[in-house]
Amino acid sequence: MTEKIRILVVEDDMIIAANISLQLTNLGYEVTGIETRGEEAILNANVNPPNIILMDINLRGALDGVQTVKTIQKKVDIPIIYLTANADEASFLRAKETHPLAFITKPFTKLNLRRTIALAVEQLKANERKKDIEEKMNLQVLDDRIFVRHNGKMAKLLLNDILYIEADRNYCTIITATSNYVLASTLKTMQEKLPSSKFVRVHRSYMVNIAKLDIVGENHLEIGRTVIPFSKSQKELLMGRLHTI
Repeated sequence: MTEKIRILVVEDDMIIAANISLQLTNLGYEVTGIETRGEEAILNANVNPPNIILMDINLRGALDGVQTVKTIQKKVDIPIIYLTANADEASFLRAKETHPLAFITKPFTKLNLRRTIALAVEQLKANERKKDIEEKMNLQVLDDRIFVRHNGKMAKLLLNDILYIEADRNYCTIITATSNYVLASTLKTMQEKLPSSKFVRVHRSYMVNIAKLDIVGENHLEIGRTVIPFSKSQKELLMGRLHTI
């Protein structure tokens, strides 16, 4: 993790939010946005996912901070640091269900903010190193085949047998005509490891074997009887690859 850590600030007091943003920027972090309502925070996190979200538990409006985090976590897995003026047990237990990296109690000092963020970043780096090791153990790629960990063993899969790959947060499911294989790996990692001449990412959650495509529509693809969503941003890339096979 060599790029700047990107942080989304969600705080309904704009004075506090602006102060936090300034402190984070001075510490060398990139602030991806300041949001004051849960609904806007959800949209921001989905469109431009940060590395960390600083989330005020007591947001005003229809969604409080915990409800906002739970909604975000249904689509993207983003580490959370809660900001709270409430030290009551009920608020703590609700927030704990979302597995945050840390809590910062208001009012907080610059030192408290700096140290909490620094510890969270170290934890992110450690988790990333652990994930890289696990992914290398779970997936080995050769010229015409891959070996994936399945039922405690390394199973061989020919690249030509793979129909498509579907992602769900930090896991991918490799779909073949006869079996499915679930890996602890991101779609980004699969995209980096598999040959681009055969496999194209067509959606944030899907990668396809272009040799297996049956139908290419305006906003969807079909492989067999399976309908796969197709992002417009990936259309030019896919069409270019199709013309080369």
